Amino acid sequence: MAPVASGRGPAAALRETVELAQRAEQFGYRRFWVAEHHFASGVASSSPAVLSAIIAGATSTIRVGSGAVLLGYYTPVSVAEQFGTVALAHPGRVDLGLGRSGLVRAKDLAKLFGSTTAPQVPSRNVDGLVIPGRPKGALDRPEVQRRFEASHRLLGAREDEVDYGVQVRQILAFLTTGHTDDDGHLFQAPSAQGTDTQLWVLGSSAGPSAKAAGELGLPFTANYHVSPSSVLEAVEAYRAAFVPSEAFPEPYVMVSADVVVAEDTATARELARPYGQWVLSIRSGEGAIPFPTAEEAAAFEWTDQLRSLVADRVETQFVGTSGEVAEKLDTLRRVTGADELMVTTITHGHAARIRSFELLAKEWIN
Repeated sequence: MAPVASGRGPAAALRETVELAQRAEQFGYRRFWVAEHHFASGVASSSPAVLSAIIAGATSTIRVGSGAVLLGYYTPVSVAEQFGTVALAHPGRVDLGLGRSGLVRAKDLAKLFGSTTAPQVPSRNVDGLVIPGRPKGALDRPEVQRRFEASHRLLGAREDEVDYGVQVRQILAFLTTGHTDDDGHLFQAPSAQGTDTQLWVLGSSAGPSAKAAGELGLPFTANYHVSPSSVLEAVEAYRAAFVPSEAFPEPYVMVSADVVVAEDTATARELARPYGQWVLSIRSGEGAIPFPTAEEAAAFEWTDQLRSLVADRVETQFVGTSGEVAEKLDTLRRVTGADELMVTTITHGHAARIRSFELLAKEWIN
């Protein structure tokens, strides 16, 4: 993401994100993806295509792209053309990661993150990996549902559900030979067709995203850092649905994790202290707040109910020295069978965030 830190604004967040991408390239990371968030004072990455283009222009070798474009707010051809245009300017370096959050109604989000009346499912340990129960959330409250519905309308989400697999197929067609409609008309998008944009599908559950990625032989990213309780279900559903393609004869899985690395464990824990409060702002339905300082986080008053809303995310954040975090990431890779890992790190201080990526890269490479 392009997180906005407390006391700083979105312009600083964007500058820091570009600098982080440049440093990540130096550290040896393979990809740099940016997320899409709207109506959130704590996140500046509302337009992944634009931000990806800016980052690609400021770097030279690292792959750039979206993690993810929320397809419910766009037409398939507009997404293909946007990222195809970036790929024309930066060939061999553009990834187009697709999400479907814009198509998910508030009631579906409430199911994903847990109802206040649903029984709490305990955490379990799967061969060393923590798989938490889904939290008892607050997203099923009527006022939160109304806010979600209103935001979806402002962003142009369709009132009727569109088959996600059909939309992904259309994007794939525009990137290759073109799309033929029901009447046999062929539509080609020159800014997208024939570009080497690599298409990915991101998913948080064993739902339409995992199924579409598998059926189309596309690579799949499972979001352990967003919905750790369902990561194994998502990966299993993808592999079960997988049909070999020319580009991917075998399933190809990336798994995400939220990490904070520092020279010593105590420092890492202090840097990660505001994370729970920040996640709470998202889970409350109001949108991410600017990432708090450690002092602001220490002053926050927690209740047992509030802690239960974010427990799954807090207990699955990998925090510690580079060796400690690398060991946990290796467990995540082993248990999920991931081919790649995606790491996301947010700290209030920009220098600490860069240092976290640097320490992890040195440990992982060695």
